[in-house]
Amino acid sequence: MPNRYEDALNRAAEKFRRTAQRAADQGIIPYKSEGGAWIPSPFAGNGWWTGGFWPGLMWLMYARTKDEFFLREARRTQEMLVEQFRVFRELNHDVGFMYLLSCGADYKLTGDRQARQDTLHAASLLMGRFNPAGYIRAWNNPDQAGYAIIDCMMNLSLLYWASRQTEDPRFAHVADIHAHTALREFVRPNGSVSHIVEFDPETGARVREHAGQGYALGGQWSRGQAWGLYGFTLAYRNAKKPEYLEAAEKIAGNFIAHIRPDGLTDCDFCQPDTEERIDNIAGAIAACGLMELTVITGKDDYHAAALQLVDGLLDSCCDWSDGHLGLLTRCTASYHDDGAGRHTNITYGDYFFVEALSKLNRCDPMLWL
Repeated sequence: MPNRYEDALNRAAEKFRRTAQRAADQGIIPYKSEGGAWIPSPFAGNGWWTGGFWPGLMWLMYARTKDEFFLREARRTQEMLVEQFRVFRELNHDVGFMYLLSCGADYKLTGDRQARQDTLHAASLLMGRFNPAGYIRAWNNPDQAGYAIIDCMMNLSLLYWASRQTEDPRFAHVADIHAHTALREFVRPNGSVSHIVEFDPETGARVREHAGQGYALGGQWSRGQAWGLYGFTLAYRNAKKPEYLEAAEKIAGNFIAHIRPDGLTDCDFCQPDTEERIDNIAGAIAACGLMELTVITGKDDYHAAALQLVDGLLDSCCDWSDGHLGLLTRCTASYHDDGAGRHTNITYGDYFFVEALSKLNRCDPMLWL
């Protein structure tokens, strides 16, 4: 393994040991860094779907360094997430992102029993979003009762985890039902995936596709492609169903074909070339999924593509200065600006980047399992 990946992970730990204290001083869960400060989530307060990535990042750093500072900072923010159980109204299908990477990581790395109970609480909330017509409902708005999104493939890991913890197959059954619906309705013949599919909540019949955070209807929002790649890979790791691996490899092939020569990822693989729109979060997520596919299949092409993505981030998209509190630059939440950030640092990009570096250094605690 080239030394650059070990150096990068060590530098990340050193940087966050300095800059994470500012988040504690501000008393927030960081969503992004801009102008030398941490910025909280743009919507829904501490119930915003990205809240688990900051404590998850801290747990990755703790697993690497055993520095108690990272443990304390992770627990500071996950306590704020646990408080959202009582608020409830903002929680949605993304409780997997929020609680598996925070409370679940705490239990995995320290054995804390309350953290286990809190993670099971989140799994039960995710179960409660299941529509027996065949999918997990994404959001809470009354007019979105039939909406499901490709991102939820990542949240299924929480359900598989809960079945293992409780020896109750119901959680895994729900995960498999949703995964098969996603396999049937989201994965396109060319290996790309839809972002949002709307179903009839009474019958489960497909109603229509929505463009979501991509360029246009029928496009290929790159982060959605990465969610599908890594999500089906994790589903295979959990359930060992060959159709999940087949889907992951199909999506991976399409993603690899769209990696830019500089190793970066466009925000949408179908976007026009009149304006550069990069989303480096997509590349970091895909790198993690491709490395897991390498372990599963032994195919060197996946590892080579993962290295291309990580090298692209290291070569042109990392800011190591303390004036820039996070790591990655040019992260974009949505192709059409929705107020959540464009070409900036976003914390969940940093989380997946550090996870990718951890995999390359063989110290990834694999918080998804």
